Amino acid sequence: MANEFSLKNITTIARHLGIANKDLIPYGKYMAKIEPKPDSYSHKSHLILVTAMTPTKAGEGKTTTVIALTDGLNLLLKGKAKAVAALRQPSMGPVFGMKGGATGGGLASIEPAEDININFTGDIHALTAANALISAVIDNSIFNGNEYDFDLDRIVFPRAVDMNDRALRRTIVGIDKKHPSGRNETFVITAASELMAVFCLARDASDFKQRVGKIIVGFTKAGKPVTVKDLKITNAVFKIMHSALKPNLVQTIYGSPAIVHGGPFANIAHGCCSYMAIKTAMDYADYTITEAGFGSELGGEKFLDILAPRFNLRPDGAVVVATVRSLKLQGGSTYDELDKEDVGKALEGLPNLLRHLNNIRSYGLPIVCCLNVFPTDTPRELQAVKDAIAKAGFKTVECDSYQKGKKGGLALAKAVVELAKEPDTYRPLVKAGDDIKKTIATISTNIYGAGKVEYSANALADIENIESLGIKDLNVCIAKTPLSLTDDPKVLGAPVGFTIHIDHVNLSAGAGFVVPVSGKTLLMPGLPKVPAAVTMESEK
Repeated sequence: MANEFSLKNITTIARHLGIANKDLIPYGKYMAKIEPKPDSYSHKSHLILVTAMTPTKAGEGKTTTVIALTDGLNLLLKGKAKAVAALRQPSMGPVFGMKGGATGGGLASIEPAEDININFTGDIHALTAANALISAVIDNSIFNGNEYDFDLDRIVFPRAVDMNDRALRRTIVGIDKKHPSGRNETFVITAASELMAVFCLARDASDFKQRVGKIIVGFTKAGKPVTVKDLKITNAVFKIMHSALKPNLVQTIYGSPAIVHGGPFANIAHGCCSYMAIKTAMDYADYTITEAGFGSELGGEKFLDILAPRFNLRPDGAVVVATVRSLKLQGGSTYDELDKEDVGKALEGLPNLLRHLNNIRSYGLPIVCCLNVFPTDTPRELQAVKDAIAKAGFKTVECDSYQKGKKGGLALAKAVVELAKEPDTYRPLVKAGDDIKKTIATISTNIYGAGKVEYSANALADIENIESLGIKDLNVCIAKTPLSLTDDPKVLGAPVGFTIHIDHVNLSAGAGFVVPVSGKTLLMPGLPKVPAAVTMESEK
């Protein structure tokens, strides 16, 4: 797409936003890093969250919608106000796996797409390297006499790599003459690492260092936690990460600014771009548009219950993205049938969308439902869905920026401007520091629609161990399948009264939350039978 549009030099994009030359660090012509303003600095910006209904495996176009809305706002406002997109950086795992790139699509894209999707400015590579340093120091200590008296069965810091690689889910490391059996190790995809969460939830560089120091890497034989600070490598980790901490500036194909920074997944992490990206966008823009991964019950809930309260952010409204394709899937169509007109199946899937709309409404946010148009959607399907959503009491706007570009986002932009005028009634559902099991139950029943929560013996032991550490103000960040409101990806629609099963609970002390893992959620994805990497072979 960049070949068809003339991208502006990134210094021009920065100048339009009011970013001083001294605060801009160019990475070539079309990418740059921004020196963040002090955290005490505040600029009044409308903050709009983009979330979605339960998606198909290919997603419902939240990133495309963020880009479309940003372009639409800048077209509508005609320079009288500025809109900026705040987005996550794609992980190479999904880029080379099933989903492909994550920089929007068609005429609603950010550029340079290939750089953003793969190497970008090196942020995720830095995270992977910093994670590797911590793991190397742990095993170096064990090899040289175990100076920290590690219990080899309670090393809880996993290795990480930015790739889908199921073979690494269970590995054995440290095989040598002293330890011929080695020790069991796990790998997570970098997006699921605690370092990624710390990176995205750090207030500034100083806060990042403090949070890194709090990361618990293992326990001694006496049961005492060992932290990165205990390993005496906090500054070494920071040296790897210091440039990565600065948010990245790129542009849409129409020249709208986009700040892309951080990339946690919302099914296995908190699923929002970095706080520093959102804050930087709010420092310079009148409208900041950000997305939270997957549906309202995952990234949406985590944005509204973790990120926003932690930094006293008050979103002005939310856009809930829906597609006819996902409605038909929730209504019982197979993936092979999604391109065929079926008004009945689309309407049968409506309860799923309404659950997500009501989830966001329960936080006190004004909402607009964005019907993201696909080329295979028919006028009969679109009209039937819009009529049904309106009957349920929600405003719906079509968005067709994929095919129509910035003009396709105008109607959504007008709706969002009106949203931002409504009174501020946002209220989180749960609070940091609340009882862990009570918080899990509140989210599961109020947001997922569950009837109860069941815990394995391991999960109960994990919670008891975490509570015994006396760490205050922990959030709860539930890991769950994104393909269902339940913890079973095969269950569609909007069921009620089901059981959520918690298999185990991880502690991310540096990030400041616990991660209850439900069902069979995996922290290391695998590649599909035919990875997207293979389809790239025919590209020029």
